[in-house]
Amino acid sequence: MNNQHWQAEQYAADFDFVPLYGTALFDLIAAPKGSTVLDLGCGNGTLTAKLAALGYQVQGLDASPELTALARRDHPELSFMQGDAVVFELREPVDVIFSNAVFHWIDAELQPALLEHAAAALKPGGELVCEFGGYGNNAMIHQALSAAFARRGLQYKMPFFFPTIGQYGPLVEQAGMQVRLALLFDRMTPLKGQQGLRDWIYMFVSQPFAGLTDAVKDDIIAETVDALRSVLYIKGQWYADYVRLRLRAVKAEQTAA
Repeated sequence: MNNQHWQAEQYAADFDFVPLYGTALFDLIAAPKGSTVLDLGCGNGTLTAKLAALGYQVQGLDASPELTALARRDHPELSFMQGDAVVFELREPVDVIFSNAVFHWIDAELQPALLEHAAAALKPGGELVCEFGGYGNNAMIHQALSAAFARRGLQYKMPFFFPTIGQYGPLVEQAGMQVRLALLFDRMTPLKGQQGLRDWIYMFVSQPFAGLTDAVKDDIIAETVDALRSVLYIKGQWYADYVRLRLRAVKAEQTAA
């Protein structure tokens, strides 16, 4: 599991595009209003609250104590649990597991466990609706960071799992779910402010810098931003070169012996 420490208030204020884009997934949910939903990796609860407003019986789960606390503060009428997506269990299975911008944080070798626990938490016929970083996600940013590390004799360790559809579909089906929709698409994403790319790196890319001094980290990030200015700073606006994998899968119905 990628153990990211979140600056929860800054995340909510400056990176609200993450849940904003997640609302596009609502249309993929086939279960009727009133169905039970788990928002897996719910963050600060923004999408959990929107799902509740649509009429679903929803609860949120997130590994981050900072984000879980923020969700409970801002949405006291809803239920939020702190827990790891790779090992979580529910008292009762749900109709839908919804997840936005979460699965790419989980190491490749833990993906089968993630999907097995998701399947176990679904009722027969229940659905998994999710979107996360897919193959090529933020490739320009990670390549520029890797080059800046290499110039200092350091190795950049990719902290995310960005699969192709061909990689991920079989994992979903091995966990007992049938893939009904899978899309991999580019989504250039605008970032806030004149320090947008710098702030994005500081917020989302922390593990590769473990053990380095703040001065070295600052220097690497400044060099990376300068290297990407010609391609990701467009008409006064910073962008991140997102690629998303969007998926809907259904748990197999139980059959009589």
